[in-house]
Amino acid sequence: MALSDRVPRHLFTQRGWGMIAAGGVAVGAAYVMGRRDLLTLAVLLIVLPLVSLAGIRLVKPRFRVYREFTPSPVETSAPTTVRLAVARTGSGSGSATMEERLPARFGESPAFRFPSRSATGGTSRYEYHLRSAQRGQFLIGPVTAEFTDPFGLSLHRQAIDDGDILTVTPAAVVLPLTGLAGARGNDGVTATRIRANPSDDDVMTREYRHGDPMRRVHWAATARHGDLMVRQEESVTTPEATVIMDHRYGAFNGGSGGPAGQAGPDGHPLATSGTFEWSVVAVMSISAHLAERNYALRLLDTGGGPAFLRSPSAPEPEVEEYSGAAGLQSIAESLAAIQLTGSHHPHRDNALQHWAGRVGAAGERTALDAGPEAFDDLLMDKLSAHRMRGPVIAVLGTLSRMEALALAPAAGYATNAFAVIVTEKPGESAEVLEVLRQGGWRAVAVAPAVSVASAWSQFDQDVAVPAPSAEVRRGTGAAR
Repeated sequence: MALSDRVPRHLFTQRGWGMIAAGGVAVGAAYVMGRRDLLTLAVLLIVLPLVSLAGIRLVKPRFRVYREFTPSPVETSAPTTVRLAVARTGSGSGSATMEERLPARFGESPAFRFPSRSATGGTSRYEYHLRSAQRGQFLIGPVTAEFTDPFGLSLHRQAIDDGDILTVTPAAVVLPLTGLAGARGNDGVTATRIRANPSDDDVMTREYRHGDPMRRVHWAATARHGDLMVRQEESVTTPEATVIMDHRYGAFNGGSGGPAGQAGPDGHPLATSGTFEWSVVAVMSISAHLAERNYALRLLDTGGGPAFLRSPSAPEPEVEEYSGAAGLQSIAESLAAIQLTGSHHPHRDNALQHWAGRVGAAGERTALDAGPEAFDDLLMDKLSAHRMRGPVIAVLGTLSRMEALALAPAAGYATNAFAVIVTEKPGESAEVLEVLRQGGWRAVAVAPAVSVASAWSQFDQDVAVPAPSAEVRRGTGAAR
């Protein structure tokens, strides 16, 4: 190791190092020449930088940092603008060099001078842009400041904030239209009439009430009953859809798509894989596809629990029902940091538990136990509670024949049942697909190289789904 590498780089400025070097030369000259005044000068030259170094560490400048992401959260591959506002809150003056620490995936960390040329009211404002091709939660910051003493002799570097978490959600892809649960109205709802008896007059009419429009008067029923009767109003039901998301470690750990490291906020990897990342995008896309058509959504895991119970990015991990734009946004955020659960490698377990402690609610939200058995009575009870209210869509990893036999009866609780199995070797899923199809599922197996839209198009397209309503729009990157 070179001598220059052994010297601390962030203790003194060039001026400070120059004074120390001059002091050393003066000490040598005083020893050779026997001059006491030279020795006094040497001590002064050496001590002054040391005193300034001690002073700058005892009296540290204080700063306040405000950081804003626009949009937040942001979708994968979409840019987000980071705005920083830095203000000095304590006594002191002078300039400082600042740097925003970023995860390696975002490239070089931006550096800037404080105060900025455009500073107003003691606050300096800065702006830069970030983009991530992968979902997750990333720690942006902290800002580190390097400042000097009033004499410009010593340096001190410190973090002036704790940083903030940037949530990157999976981006939904546009899915082709396919039959889900029969024909819907223009707003995606189904009209029903309550029939009390076989008579059409009795079924479709009721007594006139003050305020009813005269155009609704049913004259034939009025003549028969002797009282003014109007046509019965139609009751409207909102369609529902259940999405079953598989995030079992054992279902996604095979082949070249086996679990891979994907950095969390503090550098520890998420448990994920190529096939699981495909399924995350599929769940996001299917949820957006249904929400745009006014479906109320319910997301479950293979054990029948809330799909996002173990996701550290879930705003409300115990919630399983979502509706409207707000619900779709919550789904996107919950999918941002979801990972595989179940039996893990011990070292990876430790890393995930460490990360969970930082993100929050480690025991409840990122539990690594497998939870309830897949496709057991709890899942069936959840599906039975919403029997025939809409389609069930299952996004699954590799299934065994026994698991397929356990899942197959679930199709009986839905108006339509769709299952997509993502696996590195789709050809090996023929028996599983046959079991599901015999149970009433429309099932396909695809490799992760197949696009989500292509996989979705493999389902029948006999029944057209109405165009999206204006209320819910694709793009869940939040406030833009």
